[in-house]
Amino acid sequence: MTTPRGLAARILGPSAGLLLFLQAAIIVTGGVVRLTGSGLGCPTWPECTPGSYVPVAGQAEGHLHSWIEFSNRLITFVLVIAALVTLIAVLRAGRKDLRILAVGQFAGIFGQGVLGGITVLVHLNPIAVASHYLLTTILIAGATSLYTRRNRPAQKKISDLLPDISSRAHVTLSAIVVVLGTVVTGAGPHAGDIYAPRLHIRIQTAALIHGSAVALLLLLTIVFYFSQGTSDSTKKFLRYFLAASLAQGGIGVIQYYQGVPELLVALHLTGSAIVWIIAWRVWLSVQREEMVTA
Repeated sequence: MTTPRGLAARILGPSAGLLLFLQAAIIVTGGVVRLTGSGLGCPTWPECTPGSYVPVAGQAEGHLHSWIEFSNRLITFVLVIAALVTLIAVLRAGRKDLRILAVGQFAGIFGQGVLGGITVLVHLNPIAVASHYLLTTILIAGATSLYTRRNRPAQKKISDLLPDISSRAHVTLSAIVVVLGTVVTGAGPHAGDIYAPRLHIRIQTAALIHGSAVALLLLLTIVFYFSQGTSDSTKKFLRYFLAASLAQGGIGVIQYYQGVPELLVALHLTGSAIVWIIAWRVWLSVQREEMVTA
């Protein structure tokens, strides 16, 4: 007979997996809002339009932009449910080691709601948009840790000095690449609304800086892979990372020379979530013992 604690432990895996998927998916759906010019389809917050929490007829061009933006807002409620189920499962399963991660997911989603509201109220200021995206990457990292630790508590690994330094440098440079990607976005043409402000930097310059950081990250990945002391589990994730990063870089180059068409931008956004998840797992494979059997 399954005990309440055993049932909660069984639920934890699927709920944490769903939470990670949704945290990554929100990047893509947010990108759809921006790429379709629907960023101000709901021009206020928390209401969609003054006096109504849902779109009303004639609110935006073709009424479509309003529903695209409103649908993205609704995904937040799905995320809240997934985070709540995961938090309850963590508590009922007696996983004290996961409490901070689970509470962080729940609190972070509400923080996203506030940041999303600020983004709308400042008319899609690129700094606010970037903050909204970067908080999502933090939540993705937390959800990844939560998912990989679902089976048993983590233990700090005692790693050789070189892999430890390499893993920290790798995840740090990966984060820098993500931040620089938001600068390219802030300078680019897909602002979410034709009247939204842009960063005062040439997109060619922003893309060059971002591309240079990506090249440096690929070089570091190769050096890390062939470094003495790098474990087989870390090498596995480094191979995944290298393959995903090369594909992501290829999409980035093509979209740049093709004038950043919406479909390629959406693919690049999807790739950014995948690459970041793998980068975080590379770091975990060195820092946390559970990654040996995950």
